[in-house]
Amino acid sequence: MGNVPTAVKHCLSYQHLLRDQTWNGDVTTSEQESCLSGFPKYVKIVEVGPRDGLQNEKAFVPTDVKIELINRLSEAGLPVVEVTSFVSSKWVPQMSDHTEVLQGIKMFSGVHYPVLTPNIQGFHSAIAAGAKEVSVFGAASETFSEKNINCSIEESMGRFEEVIRSAHSINVPVRGYVSCVIGCPYEGKIEAHKVAEVSKRLYSMGCYEISLGDTIGVGTPGSIRKMLEAVMKEIPVHALAVHCHDTYGQALANILTSMQMGISVVDCAVAGLGGCPYANGATGNVATEDVLYMLNGLDIHTGVDLYKVMEAGHFICSALNKKTNSKVSLAAFSL
Repeated sequence: MGNVPTAVKHCLSYQHLLRDQTWNGDVTTSEQESCLSGFPKYVKIVEVGPRDGLQNEKAFVPTDVKIELINRLSEAGLPVVEVTSFVSSKWVPQMSDHTEVLQGIKMFSGVHYPVLTPNIQGFHSAIAAGAKEVSVFGAASETFSEKNINCSIEESMGRFEEVIRSAHSINVPVRGYVSCVIGCPYEGKIEAHKVAEVSKRLYSMGCYEISLGDTIGVGTPGSIRKMLEAVMKEIPVHALAVHCHDTYGQALANILTSMQMGISVVDCAVAGLGGCPYANGATGNVATEDVLYMLNGLDIHTGVDLYKVMEAGHFICSALNKKTNSKVSLAAFSL
């Protein structure tokens, strides 16, 4: 495949198609104001590829490859790059080098580098390694909670409360994840009120942002809308994010629906990497490249360089010896 060719950059650029100039991540005020009615003018992209994207890889990804990937993503202008997870290597061997990765990356000014911490032990390890932001991850499904973090939803809340309290005591911000917001591989359909309850508890504990994850990718614009309507009754929209997997090819449509409802934070993974060790059949996250291509076409500002993300995607796919899941990259490299 190789680096993104100049001709491909020219053809793919929405700014070229509209104004005959290459898009570079900068959008003027007038361009932002021209954004289609009903959509946010700016969307924060939370890149989860290095953690959520790689955690399900069976072969261990070398530490230096992980570090290089994160550095490339930072160079692309992504405002948030999720680095790793401070979990037991027994449960997620791929993340066993969490300390080495966190301490080995180049910290870019203005970029946030959160890490996942399932419990107080993981939190203390993360802080000792230099973490400045952490995340806790729960579920709206009782069975998934047991499978994923080995405790009930109620027990998980006790653990999270301890982590959040400790984090706030040293001014470390905490993000909250809620998995299985539409469906669960064990329980099937998840009622929206359950998602709202778990989300409300995490927000009340002090999570500054709640990421709502369609872990197995079964959501549709209709089910996403119903879920968000329930959650928004409990949490302000500015504190919500969506985290869509693309199992049934609905991720971009679901993100579009979410943005129409006021969501302006989107989780995605370079090259569409990902899956879940505890959700058989779930495919990768929606590809960052594909999300950026869609947002560029809507004149929604992200500050992210699509072409550098594509190059980062090529880098990690080459290292993993696998084909990208990004349709934008597949189309670009076939030209």
